[in-house]
Amino acid sequence: MNPYQLNAYGMALKAVGEIVQDYDSDKMFPALGFGAKLPPDGRISHEFALNGNPQNPYCAGIDGVMEAYYRSLKSVQLYGPTNFAPVINHVARYAASVKDGSQYFVLLIVTDGVISDMAQTKESIVNASKLPMSIIIVGVGPAEFDAMVELDGDDVRVSSRGKYAERDIVQFVPFRDYIDRSGNHILSMARLAKDVLAEIPEQFLSYMRARGIKPSPAPPPYTPSTHVLQTQI
Repeated sequence: MNPYQLNAYGMALKAVGEIVQDYDSDKMFPALGFGAKLPPDGRISHEFALNGNPQNPYCAGIDGVMEAYYRSLKSVQLYGPTNFAPVINHVARYAASVKDGSQYFVLLIVTDGVISDMAQTKESIVNASKLPMSIIIVGVGPAEFDAMVELDGDDVRVSSRGKYAERDIVQFVPFRDYIDRSGNHILSMARLAKDVLAEIPEQFLSYMRARGIKPSPAPPPYTPSTHVLQTQI
């Protein structure tokens, strides 16, 4: 943590969060942390509310998420292993309850690429591929992201125990490809936005088409009411 500038996670969260937040009508985002010991008893959690309120993990806008993230960094102790499956299953539970096409869920995971539960994560993704949800993984830092590329499933569809994902729901973006050498400046927000959102429209449509869900009729175009004024002389 540096008092004068965002760390790499904060930078990625802000940049990518600001791209995706406009697709959410109320801008209230549940934000979860994973891989930390929590106060007061030091239990290890892979699915905790960043704002410290498990009953209401919603944060107002990306600024609210950033605030919760930095506040939680001061109170939790970062701790391995790094398990992805619990947060994927967390979002999948919500997605499973809304299958009529009225809602679509996007889980944004910001990670250094280390993963301890690859088999369980693949199983979670295969199960989630039947649900109205997509996952964007943003890789932060200099690590090799082979595992994240595998989860992306562009070359080889993700499978678990012989069962393949019904559709590709994961997009992986290595954040270092979009920042300058100092690591403090994003070279092109437009290119980052384009790559982050590259697969979401097709993933969204593939779910709707497979379920035979048609768009709701568009509301009638707005026409200002006209008042005819008659004057008699």
